[in-house]
Amino acid sequence: MTDAEFMNKAEALLRAVESGCDRISEQTDVDMDNQRVGSMVTITFADRSQIIINLQKPLHEVWMAAKTGGYHYQWADGLWKDTKGQGEFFSELSRNASMQSGSVVTLQA
Repeated sequence: MTDAEFMNKAEALLRAVESGCDRISEQTDVDMDNQRVGSMVTITFADRSQIIINLQKPLHEVWMAAKTGGYHYQWADGLWKDTKGQGEFFSELSRNASMQSGSVVTLQA
């Protein structure tokens, strides 16, 4: 994958995260705020816990930090897959956001 291809796919992921968080905040009672600064999105929950998603451009990876730990994702077979085989980005983001918000939250590409 070229740097340009990575950036296109990674930017689409960050936009999907932002729009998904906005949709959840507007359509549900879940208290979930997101803020983007450059290539990093911070999602903050009512209990002040956070999920941080940022791009690691030299490695062509997307990193996510949540209460459950840190995760690294690379583009493979049309999905952002965990480099340790622990799942797909949006399913893990949804799982972590649900845990940290105390409500069922679904985020998707």
